[in-house]
Amino acid sequence: MDAEWDLMKPFVPMVGKEGHLSVAAVLMLTGFFLTGLFSINKSVTTAPLLAIPASLALGFGSVYLICAVGVYV
Repeated sequence: MDAEWDLMKPFVPMVGKEGHLSVAAVLMLTGFFLTGLFSINKSVTTAPLLAIPASLALGFGSVYLICAVGVYV
């Protein structure tokens, strides 16, 4: 078991700590932009095209923003 443990590679995240703030900014700006577009034109057809991606971008952007400032969840 110890030999297998020693052969394992350490976890390397796709986005490093130094990139959290830029990813958060892009996601949050995208989320706010899509939210603005959805608030201008509310219809059943724009909900899946604008509202769902906006909520996902704001959700993931807020998590990245929290991690960027040092509060790890």
